[in-house]
Amino acid sequence: MFNQRKHKSRTTHTWQVWAIYVVLAANLSEEQVLEQACPSCDATQLCNCSSMGLDFVPPGLTGKITVLNLAHNRIKHIRSQDLQQAVNLRALLLQSNEISSIDKDSFRSLGKLELLDLSNNSLAHLYPAWFGHLFLLQHLHLQGNSYRELGESSPFSSLRNLSSLHLGNPQLSTLRRGNFEGIEFLDKLWIDGGNLSQYEPGSLKSIKKINHMIINVRSINIFSAVVSDLLHSVTWLEVREIKLEIEKKSMVQNSTLPFRIRKLTFKDASFTDQYISRIIVLLKEIKSLQEIEAIDCVLQGKGAWDIEEIASSGQSFVETISVINIMIQNFYLFFDLDGMESQINKLKRLTIASSKVFMVPCKLAKHFSSLLYLDFHDNLLVNNRLNETICADAWPSLQTLNLSQNSLKSLKQTANSVTRLPKLVNLDISQNNFGEIPDVCEWPQTLKYLNLSSTQIPTLTTCIPPTLEVLDVSANNLKEFGLQLPFLKELYLAKNQLKALPGAAPVPNLVAMSIRRNKLNSFSREEFESFRKMELLDASDNNFICSCEFLSFIHHEASIAQVLVGWPEKYVCDSPLAVRGTQVGAVHLSLMECHRSLVVSSICVLLFLVILILVAIGYKYHAVWYLRMTWAWLQAKRKPKRAPLKDICYDAFVSYSENDSDWVENIMVRELEQACPPFRLCLHKRDFVPGKWIVDNIIDSIEKSHKTLFVLSEHFVQSEWCKYELDFSHFRLFDENNDAAILVLLEPIQSKAIPKRFCKLRKIMNTKTYLEWPLEEEQQEMFWDNLKGALKS
Repeated sequence: MFNQRKHKSRTTHTWQVWAIYVVLAANLSEEQVLEQACPSCDATQLCNCSSMGLDFVPPGLTGKITVLNLAHNRIKHIRSQDLQQAVNLRALLLQSNEISSIDKDSFRSLGKLELLDLSNNSLAHLYPAWFGHLFLLQHLHLQGNSYRELGESSPFSSLRNLSSLHLGNPQLSTLRRGNFEGIEFLDKLWIDGGNLSQYEPGSLKSIKKINHMIINVRSINIFSAVVSDLLHSVTWLEVREIKLEIEKKSMVQNSTLPFRIRKLTFKDASFTDQYISRIIVLLKEIKSLQEIEAIDCVLQGKGAWDIEEIASSGQSFVETISVINIMIQNFYLFFDLDGMESQINKLKRLTIASSKVFMVPCKLAKHFSSLLYLDFHDNLLVNNRLNETICADAWPSLQTLNLSQNSLKSLKQTANSVTRLPKLVNLDISQNNFGEIPDVCEWPQTLKYLNLSSTQIPTLTTCIPPTLEVLDVSANNLKEFGLQLPFLKELYLAKNQLKALPGAAPVPNLVAMSIRRNKLNSFSREEFESFRKMELLDASDNNFICSCEFLSFIHHEASIAQVLVGWPEKYVCDSPLAVRGTQVGAVHLSLMECHRSLVVSSICVLLFLVILILVAIGYKYHAVWYLRMTWAWLQAKRKPKRAPLKDICYDAFVSYSENDSDWVENIMVRELEQACPPFRLCLHKRDFVPGKWIVDNIIDSIEKSHKTLFVLSEHFVQSEWCKYELDFSHFRLFDENNDAAILVLLEPIQSKAIPKRFCKLRKIMNTKTYLEWPLEEEQQEMFWDNLKGALKS
C-alpha cells in the first residue's frame, strides 16, 4: 500500500515537472523564433521585420515594442493572439503582404496605436470590429486592397482621433451614406476611386472639416457629386486622373453659402477645349475658390475656347492659377486667347512652368492689371519674344518675375525688357546662358532681389543694379567680388572660385552671405569682424588650411558657432596632411607647429644663457683648470705608468715659479749639479724640447725624472703651470704609490692662503714631509744634505 502511494506521488511529481518544462520550452521556443525571425526586436523598441519572407506574425512580441514593421512579407492571416502582448505599440506596419483575413479582436489590445498601415493586401471586406478599440488611432491606410465597398455602415465610427485616412482601390465601386459616420475632422483624406460607379450624394457630407482631400475619379458625374458634398468642408480638393467631359449641371446646385473650398487641383487630368470653357464657367459659381492648379495634365486642343460664354458668366474670383507641366501637343498653334481680358484682370499670381511657353501677346499682357507674381520658369522664352511679352504698359502691378531656366542669351536685352515693369522688386533669371555681362545695364529702380545664378557670367560689373538688397550669383565661376552695393543685405556666392571673403566696405549692410563650395582656404578675425552686421555666414564645404592663425581665431571667437551655417560638421581641414578630413573645430596644433620661429629663438636664447651660466660657474670654480687637467691626465694615462730605467734621464724635474728662478737657477742648481757626484736636474727653461706642446713637455719631463722637486712659494701657488706639474706628479705619486714628490718650502705659506684649486698641494703638504729653506747660513748646510739625501732615496 505504501509503495503504491509512493509510486503514485512520484508519478504526479513527474507530470508536474513535465508540465513546467513544456511551458518553459514553449516560451523559450517563442523567444528563439522571434530572435531568429527579427533579430532587431531583441534590442530596441523598434522591431523591424520587413522583407524577411515571413508568412506569420512572429511569436514572443512583448510590451516593450512600440514600432512593429512587418511590411513586404507573405503574411496571410492575423490571429487574435498574434499581437495580444504588444500593448504599447504606437505604429503597426503590415502593408504589402497577402493578408486576406483578420480576426475581429486581433487589434483589441492595441489601445495606444497611432498608425496602422494595411495597404496593398487582399482584404475583401472591412469590419468595424477591427477598429473598435483603437481610440488613439490617427493614421489609417487601407488603399490597395480588394474590397468593393466600405459596408452598410461606417467602419470608422469609433476612430474619434483619426487625422489621415487613405482608402480605395481599383475594385472600389460604391460609397454610401453613413460610410464616414463618426469622423468629424481629417487633415488628409485620400480616396482611390478610379472605377467608382456609385456614389450616394451626401456620403462625404458627414465629415465637417477636411484640410486636404485627394480623390482619383474618372466619372464627371461622381466628380460633381463629390464637389457638391465637399463645398462646405474641404479646404483643398485634389482631383486625379479625371477625364473631363461637357457637363451642363451646376456643381453648387442646392448648396448654401458659405463655401469652405479655397484650392482646387487637377493632376494627371485630360481636358478638351470645350470642357475648359465649361469648367471655367462652373467654377465661377464657387465664390470661395481662390486657387486653381493643373499639374501633369493634357490639353487636347488649341485654345479654341468659348470666349463669349466665359465672358457672359461674370467675373472670376480666382486669384492664383498654377499650370505645371501641361502637355499641349500643338503648343505652337495655341490661340492667343483674345477675348479673355475680362477674366484675368483680378488675377494676382500666375505660374505657367515646364509648359513650352514662348511668349504672351502684348495685348493680353496689358490686361493682367492686378498680377503681382508671375512664374514662367522652365519654358522657351527668348529675348525677342520676351521683349514682346513685356511690352510697354504690360504687367503694370508685377512685383515678382521668375524667368529662370529659359533660353535668354543677352543680359542687356533682358534688363531693358524688365525696365518696363515699374514696380518690379524680385527678378529670377537664373539658369539662362548669358555667357557675358555688359559694363552698364538699365534696371527698374524698384528692383531689390536679383538671381543670376548658373548664368555662366565670367565676372561682375556695374551692370548689377546698386539698389539690390539680395543678390544671388552662385555657380558662375567668379574669382572675385568687389561691387559697391550699399543696400545689399544678402549675398549668395556658392559654387564659385573665390579664394577669400569679399571686402566688407563695398557691402556695409550685409547680414547674410553664402560662400559655400569655393576655394576659400581660411578667413581672418579682421575679415570676419569687418562685417559688422553679419548674422549668418555659410562658408561650408571649402578646403580649409588649418593654420595656427586660423585655428586661433576659430577657437577664441565666441560668436562663431552662432554665425557659421553648418558648423561644425561641414567645416573640414584640407591641410596639413596630419589633420586632413578632421573638423576645423576639433583641431589643435602644437606650440612648435604654431610658433616655430619663436620656439627656436627661445631655445637659442635659453642655450646661450645656459652656456653663459656655465662659463660663469666655470670661471668661479676654475672649471677651465679642471678641463685642461682632465685632458692632460687622459693623455698621460695612455702612456706607461713607469718609464723604463734606460729612459730615466734626470734625477729630478724641478717645478718652480718664474719669480723664484733666481734662487733655483743660481743657488739650488749650482749646489746640486756641482755636487760630487753631481745631480742631473731638468729645468723647463733649459731642457724642454722646443716646438713641443708644453703639457707634453711637462709629462715627458716628469716621466723621465726619478723625482719631482717642487719649490714652493707664494708665487708658486699663483702659477697655473706649476699646478699642472703638481697634479701630474700627484697622479704619478698615487698611481705608482711611491715618494716621487719632494717639497721645498722656499718661504712660509699659510695653508689657508693656498687657493682651492691647489687641493692636491694641500693634500700633499698634509701627508708628506717637506724641507724648509732656512735663512740662517749655519742651517743651510743641513738643508742641502737633507735635499741630496731625498734625491738619492
